[in-house]
Amino acid sequence: MKLFALFLICNCLFQGCSTYGANAQNATDIPENKIDISPEVLEDSPVLQEWLKEIPNVLQDIKYDPAFATRLRLGFITFPSNDDASGLNLGIEDIFIKRTGLTVSADYQTAFNGDRNAIGADVQYFLLPLGSYVNFAPLVGYRYVQSNDFYTDGVHLGMRLMLSLSRTGSGDISVSQSFINPGGNEEVGITSFAVGYAVTSHLRLS
Repeated sequence: MKLFALFLICNCLFQGCSTYGANAQNATDIPENKIDISPEVLEDSPVLQEWLKEIPNVLQDIKYDPAFATRLRLGFITFPSNDDASGLNLGIEDIFIKRTGLTVSADYQTAFNGDRNAIGADVQYFLLPLGSYVNFAPLVGYRYVQSNDFYTDGVHLGMRLMLSLSRTGSGDISVSQSFINPGGNEEVGITSFAVGYAVTSHLRLS
């Protein structure tokens, strides 16, 4: 009786192993699931191209992939406090230092009649992940300003608010409050408000 029971147990185990092997073999025969996407759709979708190459780490992208881009600035400027003198505005904004929240900006402003000049460079450190739609950055740098017979220069300190309207960098709003030579006899406060919108991938209006 014991031998018969042992035979039944072994027979059941053998049948179970055989069934598992058959199921495993059938699983290997199932073709891989493939998504049929037309070449035209792939060509027009950078997102699909990226996902087909490698599944992105979305959390890493939000943390390190900026929602705004480095921007070169060339513009026309007027100075109402200097009899509406007109001039030139040159600058570069947010040169990213590797994959960190640290950026460098520099600009130069001048009136064609020489009554107004300003030049400076700043380092900003964004406190929130670069992919955030809202970000804050303390800034420190150097700035020189001259208006008619008045001029001052020195340490430039302030705070900047960056609102990114999209993850593609197509639009943003920047607000900053800063001071040149804070605490000195010739302290100058600067309030800046800028709105930018990209009309193409390489051209924006602000």
